[in-house]
Amino acid sequence: MRRSDSRWKRRAAEALLFIALLAGNYAWQSRDMLPVSQRQPAPHFELVDLDGNTWTTDTLRGKPAVVYFFAPWCRVCSASAPQLRWFQRWTDGSVQLVLIGLDWDNSDELDAYAQRHRLQLPVLVGTQDTGSAYRVRGYPAYYVIDSDGRIAARDFGFTTAAGLWFRTLFR
Repeated sequence: MRRSDSRWKRRAAEALLFIALLAGNYAWQSRDMLPVSQRQPAPHFELVDLDGNTWTTDTLRGKPAVVYFFAPWCRVCSASAPQLRWFQRWTDGSVQLVLIGLDWDNSDELDAYAQRHRLQLPVLVGTQDTGSAYRVRGYPAYYVIDSDGRIAARDFGFTTAAGLWFRTLFR
């Protein structure tokens, strides 16, 4: 066997191992999130946004929605903020995007976060109960809710506008 063939096989095996480790890590970290396969209804919430408007899960019915959980101190959430703005522009209202702030000491932190990242979308003041109902164990975490109010997709960590768009494409 030629040396270049051996090197190629080794690199392919390393790449497969890397992919397997990533998949295993993802499965481990997302193990506690609400299941997608059962298409269960999204847990009910009734929260107020930073402008004082009340939002419920029923408010989201009628078209797909992304419910994005963040913490104002989370650096990955901050890095994802521009992607959320781009996603909002790309979908042009065909998908609702709602942010729910959790793990804050003062709701002013949520407002400062929204201002700092120039977010012109609903930022809801979340509660511990909301985080528990959606099984949020880390940030950012998000769920795609279909137009009938059922959980269609879920994920956590950094996301791109294209990734969000793809997850909502067939919902």
